[in-house]
Amino acid sequence: MKKRNFVWIAAAMLAAGCGNSQQGTSGGGDTSSTVTDSTAGKGGAISAASTEFAAKAATSVLFETELGKLARNQGLNKLVKDFGSLMINDHSKSTEELQAIAGRKGITLPSALTDEQTKDLEDLKGKKGVEFDKSYVKKMLQVHRSDIAEFKNAAKEGIDADLKDFASKSLPVLKAHYDSLRSINKVIKATVDPGEITDGVETLPLR
Repeated sequence: MKKRNFVWIAAAMLAAGCGNSQQGTSGGGDTSSTVTDSTAGKGGAISAASTEFAAKAATSVLFETELGKLARNQGLNKLVKDFGSLMINDHSKSTEELQAIAGRKGITLPSALTDEQTKDLEDLKGKKGVEFDKSYVKKMLQVHRSDIAEFKNAAKEGIDADLKDFASKSLPVLKAHYDSLRSINKVIKATVDPGEITDGVETLPLR
């Protein structure tokens, strides 16, 4: 009798063990699937929005750097020349950081200006003295307003985390550039040409 009870107990334990083993295998499969999905989410393909922002940021930085070189060489007012040098220095750092992020994410950044930017650059190359200063400040105010709007959106929207961080860190610098441009514009208006320089662009408040 005792022997028979022992056999039944052993059989019950064996059945329970098999059931737990099968359940563990099933549960392990689910866990493995969850980890794989999580890993895929972190290392998956970069979104179209992320790629688009990176491309726009790259061409904007390149454009402002090229304009900065013009301002340093062709500007009449020392403030314009100095601001051009500032653009070259600040955007060199931005370019390095953006290229590093793009390299890690497998993003190919554009290496040339857009057709519109090329046209604007060539137009500015043909201007000298006061006319250059006026046109340069006007264009840079427009570009910075556009940049600030783009970077603010990127800092809020669901794009790649590194690009989002890049946008957030760049915003204070862009706003500082914009404030400097407004100050330079006022000086040029007061000391060189009392007429309209930027068609009122510099009076629009930042938000």
